[in-house]
Amino acid sequence: MSADWIAGINAVAASLEAGADLAEVLIDGKAKNPRLAEIGSAAKAAGVTLRMVPLDVLDRQGGGARHQGVMARVQSTRSYDEHDLEGLLESAEKPLLLILDGVQDPHNLGACLRSAAAAGATAVIIPKDRAASLTPTARKVAAGGAERVPLVRVTNLARTMKTLQDAGVWIVGLAGDAEASLYSIDFKGPMAIAVGGEGEGLRRLSREHCDYLVKIPMAAGMESLNVSVAAGITLFEALRQRSAE
Repeated sequence: MSADWIAGINAVAASLEAGADLAEVLIDGKAKNPRLAEIGSAAKAAGVTLRMVPLDVLDRQGGGARHQGVMARVQSTRSYDEHDLEGLLESAEKPLLLILDGVQDPHNLGACLRSAAAAGATAVIIPKDRAASLTPTARKVAAGGAERVPLVRVTNLARTMKTLQDAGVWIVGLAGDAEASLYSIDFKGPMAIAVGGEGEGLRRLSREHCDYLVKIPMAAGMESLNVSVAAGITLFEALRQRSAE
């Protein structure tokens, strides 16, 4: 299945709800699942082409993906790079960005996009090399987040972080060996949250370009969290502080 397709009930429903630019929705014509009927109605209401097809068509198109009787083809996915950052920052009164330093698991990328969308993030930034891309798996896990939050792929992550700082954005990096607690940081201004990849965490250059390094307090005996969980905790702390203003 190509990256232009979204598979699964929750993923397709969330994409329709998010107003994603979908070219068509394919539904198993013999399925009796009421949720598929709801998706069909939502597609029609959104003006998206709806096709009732045999199950084997979905199986072939899905290439083994668990489609649950429904798939959607994305009309167009805008590509963002470092040249788009200035416009994205100007579009937000108080930018909130998530920087993923070498996250390689599409499930983690999708989960981070979902949390970023739920927290109202301005964009998610990833390096072009040695990082997960927006695969069908990532789209499915994102559950509509990939259509709500710009995914910015940059050539040089350290240079991009410096550009953000020059634009007035403060960068908070998550590191298990940091002294300061996440909850000691004021997230109310223009902020970026930097999270390292699976296993090694933030790379040296990325750490050096952070204004603050913080850790998430945990019970004794636990050393680290899954990258998407850590990103979610930090994003929602930022949302909590901003909502309290």
